[in-house]
Amino acid sequence: MILSYLAIIVALFFAMNIGASGAAATMGPAYGSGAISRKKSALLLAGFGAFLGAVVGGGEVVKTVGEGIIPSDIFSIEVAVVILIASCLTLFLANVIGIPLSTSEVTIGAIIGVGVAFQALYVSNILFILSFWLIIPVIAFALCFIFGKVIISVEKRWPQLKGTGKWKKILTIVLILTAFIEAFSAGMNNVANAIGPLVGAGLMQSSSGIWLGGLFIAIGAILLGGKVLETNGKKITSFSLLQGTAVSGTGGVLVIIASLFGIPVPLTQVTTSGIIGIGCSENGFQIWQKDVIKKIIKVWVVSPVLSLVVSFSLIHVFLQPNPYIVVIVSAIIIATIGTLSLYRSVKLERRTLENERSIS
Repeated sequence: MILSYLAIIVALFFAMNIGASGAAATMGPAYGSGAISRKKSALLLAGFGAFLGAVVGGGEVVKTVGEGIIPSDIFSIEVAVVILIASCLTLFLANVIGIPLSTSEVTIGAIIGVGVAFQALYVSNILFILSFWLIIPVIAFALCFIFGKVIISVEKRWPQLKGTGKWKKILTIVLILTAFIEAFSAGMNNVANAIGPLVGAGLMQSSSGIWLGGLFIAIGAILLGGKVLETNGKKITSFSLLQGTAVSGTGGVLVIIASLFGIPVPLTQVTTSGIIGIGCSENGFQIWQKDVIKKIIKVWVVSPVLSLVVSFSLIHVFLQPNPYIVVIVSAIIIATIGTLSLYRSVKLERRTLENERSIS
């Protein structure tokens, strides 16, 4: 009984962090373009949209997360706790440093880690999901790059469409509506990441879990989403109202389509790829040189692997004790960290020597 309550508590805390991460993906363009000037207003709208999306259309993705990656007979309460702890820890650390992170990546990574530990995975389903992780962000980038070029041409011909005069109010309303649609898609796709393991373990019915998960996603967006909102809205590139609409509309539509088919997709990757596409259409590909882009890409790569390793290790510590595997995993982690640290030290030493030579 205590373990069941722990699983529910961790799932709801995870849902709050999902809301915080999703806030950047849904309201970043509207906030960055100035359509919504107040941060709190943007977060409130994101929370309401995500809650509505979870309640209306979250069921199919919940089914995939709860049944479509590992066999249902593996999904015990203990396994659900492991998956949620591994996912929540990874996402919480990303939210603390203000990096928009895909909740789908960390959740699916954690579930795969459990499947690897039990040597039971639906490999074809996993490959299908992973293919969408690669394809949809590329589509979002390409569409927004094309939309960006069209918008530049249109705004040159009709400067008022940049948001001046009577057009400003109209374009602001359109952007806010598309941002709300994207918030809706976030709840629709991401509620499964928190509630799916509970449903898979039989701790909660899908319908009641979706309502509860949607509520806590909304709370998380409002209370914890500020830093990630700033990252996506202000630190990557600035937007006109039309550009922000293109990003939000593209992301929202792509994620809603994936959700209807029950596919958990990286919403944050989709939106951020759209933002980069808009930036590249206007400023060229030098936007890739921005440190924030590099930082986000690193987190995207590391996050599913990290959650996989954490869940795999927790299984072999608590459920299937195997000290040999734990030692090997720990050694790999230490070796990786040590190698990266050594690489940085060597790089810094070379840079110092080059500076000394240039001065002399």
